[in-house]
This record gives sequence, C-alpha cells and structure tokens, in this order.
Amino acid sequence: MQVYVFDNTLDGLLTAVFDSFFLRQQPEYLLAEGEQLPLFADESHRVVTDSEKAERVWKGLEKQLSKDGLHMITISWLSEERSLNQPLFNFICKVFRMKVRDLERNASDEDVLEVRNTCRRVLHEQLRMKQFIRFQKAKDGTYLGVVSPDHNVLPLIIDHFQDRFNDQPWLIYDAKRHYGYYYDGKAVIRVTFEDETSVPFDLSNGKMHEEVLSENDKIFQDLWRTYFKAICIKERMNPKKQLSDMPRRYWKYMTEKN
Repeated sequence: MQVYVFDNTLDGLLTAVFDSFFLRQQPEYLLAEGEQLPLFADESHRVVTDSEKAERVWKGLEKQLSKDGLHMITISWLSEERSLNQPLFNFICKVFRMKVRDLERNASDEDVLEVRNTCRRVLHEQLRMKQFIRFQKAKDGTYLGVVSPDHNVLPLIIDHFQDRFNDQPWLIYDAKRHYGYYYDGKAVIRVTFEDETSVPFDLSNGKMHEEVLSENDKIFQDLWRTYFKAICIKERMNPKKQLSDMPRRYWKYMTEKN
C-alpha cells in the first residue's frame, strides 16, 4: 500500500500528481501532513511542493479540460475539506491517464462526482454570503461586514461587492480564517491583523464597537429590526423553511436576528 503525504496546498497536490507520473506510481492514499498513516502502509512518499512542477501539471490540465473543468478544480479546492484530497488527486490523474474528452462531466465516475458535488457546495455558500452579509458603518465612513463561512468563499464574492459598492470604502472580514478584503474606493487589497484583540469589532458576532459605530447606523439597525418584525406574518411562519433558506450558523452576524 503506497501513500503520498503533501502539505495540503493546491500546488502540493499538483506536485503529487507530477511525482506520481514521474515515478510511475499510483498511490492508494494521498494524505495531508498530520493525518495518520494507514495501518498497513508499505511505503510513504513525502511530496515536496514545487511551483514549477505544479505549473506544468496545470498547463497540462488546460489542454485536457474545458474551462468548466478547470473551474471545478479551483472552486472545489476552496471547500478546504480534507475528504476532497483523494478524489481530486484521482480525478486529475485520470485526466492524464484516460485522456477522455469532457471527463469532468462523467457523473458516473465516483471521483468526478465527489469533486463536482464539492464544487456545488462551495458555489452555494458563496451565493448565501452575497445574500446574508450585513454591513455596519463606522464613524469614518467605512462599512464592515464580518462572516465565518464553512468554505473559503471570500475570493469568490469580492468582485460582486466591488461592483455594487464601488462608491464607498468597506471591509469584509472572515473571522474563521483571520483575513479579509478592504476596498478603499479604488482597489481591493487582502488584509490581516497582527493582533485581532485590538480590532474595532467583536469577532464572535461581528458587531462593531460602540465607540467607532456611526450614530446613524445605530438608528438604521433599529429600523431594520423593526421592519423585519413588521413584515413577518405569524400565520405564515415556517421555521423549517426559514432554517433551510437561512441556516442558523449565519444568524450571529445578521442584524435582524440579534
């Protein structure tokens, strides 16, 4: 039983594919560093991530796959699910070994199906992020939205907000992954905080501290809560449907639910 161990990066996974072909091996397991080796593993190969090898594999994929297929790989990777590593590795290897046109559309292949379904989950959450992000306005005019999605979807939604809110500065911050994107009215930059204890908002619920929150925003928040309650028709309340459309894990950052 042959096992490959990599650093759990996309470049690392692509390097593992390169090594597999170069060494003429087909490992039964691709594990991320720190994962326990199978009990009866005969051989373990540690993959050393190499950007040049990864680029060669990616260029090969560009020749073999459609844009949708390449999109499926990059989007599914943003899921950050460890369970994706093996089927994604298998899928990419099959692309080169089988050389079947439109392999990414073969839903009868279990590896292809797993990658496709993972991609769909990520895209579904990025849609929800566009719907559920709630902004607060600081005294300096900057708008803040805090999120903690299951998947790493911030890179997928930034263009949406830059297009629709291009006349005002804003920061969308992922409290789970400790980074965000700041738009100053001209360009978007990726930001992190060296000391998150000093940020002007509470990471647990996304609320901006009172001393930096705009006075007008306090009024608007109260108005929004009042409106949300006013349009609720008790006779038509359907908690199960609401949870399906608006999962509870998003509530802590939503003004109308606090």
